[in-house]
Amino acid sequence: MTLFESVFAGNDAVYGLTENAIDQAIETHGADKAVSFPNTAYSLPCYYAVTGTKVGTLAELKEALAVVKTLMTREKRTHDAFMSGVATALCAEFIEVLKYIDGATPYEEPCYGHLADAVIRELGVPLVTGDIPGVAVILGKAASAEEAAALVKSYQAQGILVTLVGDIIDQLAEINYKTGANVRVIPLGKDVTSVIHVVSVALRAALIFGNVKPGDAATLMEYTMKRVPAFVNAFAPLNDVIVACGAGAIALGFPVITNQADVPRVPKSLICQTDVSKWNATSLEARDIKIKITNIDIPVAFASAFEGEIIRRKDMQVEFDGSRVDCAELVQTCDASEVEDHKITVIGPEADEMELGSKNSIAYVVKVAGKNMQADFEPVIERKFHNYINCIEGVYHTGQRDMQRIRISIDAFNAGFRIKHLGEVLYAQVKNEFDAVVDKCEVVIYTDPAECTRVRHEVAIPTFEKRDERLDNLTDESVDVYYSCILCQAFSPSHVCVVTPERLGLCGAVSWLDAKATNELDPAGPCQVITKERPIDENLGAYEDVDEAVQKFSQGALEHVTLYSIMQDPMTSCGCFECICGIEPFSNGVVIANREYAGMTPLGMTFPEMASMTGGGVQTPGFMGHGKHFISSKKFMKAEGGIERIVWMPKELKEFVAERLNATAKELYGIDNFTDMIGDETVAEDPETLVAFLTEKGHPALSMDPMM
Repeated sequence: MTLFESVFAGNDAVYGLTENAIDQAIETHGADKAVSFPNTAYSLPCYYAVTGTKVGTLAELKEALAVVKTLMTREKRTHDAFMSGVATALCAEFIEVLKYIDGATPYEEPCYGHLADAVIRELGVPLVTGDIPGVAVILGKAASAEEAAALVKSYQAQGILVTLVGDIIDQLAEINYKTGANVRVIPLGKDVTSVIHVVSVALRAALIFGNVKPGDAATLMEYTMKRVPAFVNAFAPLNDVIVACGAGAIALGFPVITNQADVPRVPKSLICQTDVSKWNATSLEARDIKIKITNIDIPVAFASAFEGEIIRRKDMQVEFDGSRVDCAELVQTCDASEVEDHKITVIGPEADEMELGSKNSIAYVVKVAGKNMQADFEPVIERKFHNYINCIEGVYHTGQRDMQRIRISIDAFNAGFRIKHLGEVLYAQVKNEFDAVVDKCEVVIYTDPAECTRVRHEVAIPTFEKRDERLDNLTDESVDVYYSCILCQAFSPSHVCVVTPERLGLCGAVSWLDAKATNELDPAGPCQVITKERPIDENLGAYEDVDEAVQKFSQGALEHVTLYSIMQDPMTSCGCFECICGIEPFSNGVVIANREYAGMTPLGMTFPEMASMTGGGVQTPGFMGHGKHFISSKKFMKAEGGIERIVWMPKELKEFVAERLNATAKELYGIDNFTDMIGDETVAEDPETLVAFLTEKGHPALSMDPMM
C-alpha cells in the first residue's frame, strides 16, 4: 500500500467512526444537545481554528462533519494527503468532544484529555523564553518500559514538554515513572484520537498569541509551522489511522519520526529512525530545535521540566523551612578582591549528617563581583534562585528572601545530591545567565543554626528593608526611562509591553528592574530603553517617545499606546497575561478575572471568553490584560479614575491583592478596607446582584462618570 492509500484509508476509517458516533449521540440526546469542550472560549478549538465556525450542538456537529468531508479529496497529491490528515484530526476532535457531553469527565489520572485555555496561557512565557524549547508527542508502545522511560527522560532533561498517547502511558506507570503537568510529562489518553488534545494546544496558540483569524487555514498552518516547535515520535507498528494522523501533523509543520522500517520517507517530515535511542537527536534536528547545554557538576538531572516537581513529606530526606527556623537567601555585591570565583563553602552539617525527615536551617549568600554589577540587580538575581533550585531533579523550593522552603528528596539524596550541590547550581546559573554583569561568583552556604540566625537577622533582613525602601520610592515619575519587552513576539509578533516601575509586564514576570537588568545583560535583546521626554497627556500615560517605540517594535502594527487607560489606545496583550479586566456597564466599573479562575463573571463570560476578546497583539478598548500586582498600582486605569473602578474579582484573587490594594485605596481616597466593597463569586455572578451588593456597600464606582 502506498503512503497516499494508507492516509486515505485511515481517514476513511476515522470518518466512518465519527459519523456513527455522532448519529448515535443524536439518537440518545437529541440534535439540540449542547456540545463543547470545557474551559475554552473556542468550543471545538481545532474545527473553529480551521473553518472559523463555532459548533454548539450535535446538529451543528453533524453539519460540521459534512464540511470535513469536503477536505477528503482523493487525488494522489501531497496536498490531498495532508488535507486528509487534517480531516482525520478534525474527526478525532469530534469523537473526543462527544465524551464530554453533559459535563462528563471522561479522563481519569494519569490522563488529562482536553487541556484548558488557561494551561496554554501558562505555557506561553516558558515557550517564548526557551524554558520549554519544544513539544514532543509520543505515540504508541515502546519495545520495553525502560526504552519508553529513557526516551521521555531524554526530552525531560532538555526541558521539552512531553505529551503521551497510547500504551506508553501504561508502560511508564508500570515502573512508577512520574508524570503530570508539574514535571511536563502529560499523558493525554490511551485512544489514538486523544492526540487531538495536543493539536488543539498548537492551534489555540495561534488564536491566542498569534492573532490568527479563525478560518484562515493557510495562515494558521504557517503559524504552527514557524512558531510551534512540536514533533511526533510514533512507535511501530503504524496502522492506517496513525499514518493519517501523522499526515495531519505534517500539514501543521510537525515532523514525524518512527522506527517502522518500511514507511515511505518524506524528507524532513516523515523520517524512519530504527534506533529509538537516536530519536531525540533526529527529532531536534528535523524541527530545528537548539538546546542550550548547561553542564553542572551534580549527580542528578537539571532541566526546566523538573521546575514543577513536588516533593511530599514522605518522599523527602531533609527540609529547610524559613517559616519555622532561621533561613535566608541573599545576593551581595562585593569588590572583586573579596570574591574567589567558583568557591563553594558549606558552614555547618551536610545533608548526610541530618536526621531523615528533619527540619533544618539554611542560609546561602551568593557573593558577586563585576565592573557592570549594580545593587539594583541583586533582587533580580535572587528571584531566579527559585527557578534554579526547582530545576534540580528531586529538589523542591518555594518562597524567597528569609521565608524559603527547600526539600531534598530521598531519591536525589541516594543519587548523591548534597547541600554543596546547591552551591554548584547557583554558581553555574548566575555565571551563565548574568555573565554580562557578574565576573566572579562565590557561594557560602550556612547550615549551622547559630550562623543562620546571624545571617538572617544581622545581614539579610537589614538588606531587604533597605531595598524595600528604595522600591517604595521608585515611581513612573522618578525614573528617566521605561523599557520595552518583546519576549512574547516569538508567538505574538505585534505585541509590545511597555514596562514602567508602576506597571510590570502583563505576564507578571518582568518588572522595571528586571527589564533594566535584561537591557544591561543584552543591549540588543528584548528589553530596550524607551525615553519619556515628550509627554502628550500624562494622565493617560501618552508619550510621543512611547508611540515611536511601539511603532518600531511592532513593525508598524501599532501607532499609539497609552499606559494608564483601558479605553483609549490601551496596551496590547499577547495572551499569557495573569489577569484580564473588562468594563461592566451596569455598575460603571470593571470586572477582573485571573486565569486560575474557572467560574463565570458578571460579564456573562468566563476568563477564557474574556481573554478571547483581546490578545494576539491587538488593542481592544474596554478590555486589558495585566499582571496581578498591577491591580494595586496607583497607575491602574488612572485615566478612568483608577482602582475605584474595580467592582468584582474572584475571591482568591481578592485575598491575594487585598493588603496592597487596601493600602493604595487608603492612601489615594481615604477608603478603609476597600476590598470589602468589591464583589466576588460568593456574592454575585450576574450584574443585577452585583449592583445591589455595590449599592449596599456604597461603592464609589456607582457615582463616577460613565466610561463609555
